[in-house]
Amino acid sequence: MKRNLPLVIIAAVVVIAFGLGVLLYRTMKPASGNAGDTTSAPASLPGADPARVRGGANALVTIEEFGDFECPPCGALHPELVKIEKEYGDKLRVVFREFPLTQIHKHSYEAARAAEAAGMQNKFWEMHDLLYEKKDEWSLAPDPPKLFVDYAKYLGLDGDRFTRDMTGDLASLRVALDMRRGKSLGVIGTPTLFINSRKMDASEMTPDGLRRAIYTALKEKGQ
Repeated sequence: MKRNLPLVIIAAVVVIAFGLGVLLYRTMKPASGNAGDTTSAPASLPGADPARVRGGANALVTIEEFGDFECPPCGALHPELVKIEKEYGDKLRVVFREFPLTQIHKHSYEAARAAEAAGMQNKFWEMHDLLYEKKDEWSLAPDPPKLFVDYAKYLGLDGDRFTRDMTGDLASLRVALDMRRGKSLGVIGTPTLFINSRKMDASEMTPDGLRRAIYTALKEKGQ
């Protein structure tokens, strides 16, 4: 027995080593996707949480908009969306996601952070609407953040806190998370709208097209 003891020990070591190797392989192996592909992203990533939402909590139709406050088509869409929100009431809710196109709109990122800073004082939608309504003013100004502070005070916000939040990490993080979500969904321009998770085609982006899409979504919900 003593003569066989070294063989038994060696066999046990081999078994243990093999078991650890299998465990290590399983730990390192991707859970899904092609073997060796550890960089593939989920179908869609979450955006900033909580999201900026306006409308009924139990709405049957959700519009998720990826927008840029300096984008002319976004500015043109804004008043139409406001009308549509009023028409459909609690049947509709709108989620706004920040997607500043900084390469072509030099103040869009600052505007996005201004909206998020206002949201930290529960005035996101008021600032959202004001930024679109005043776009021709702040987008041409030499110092847009100064105007954003004026807008914040007009809305009754604490100006000093707004200024800190506008340049703070949280506002930047929220914008970044929304942009990551947009890119994971294939968003490349603004405005991009999803109605009940269905991406709208550019040809649908008209007042009548939006209403038809909402009507179809309601019919799918039995309304």
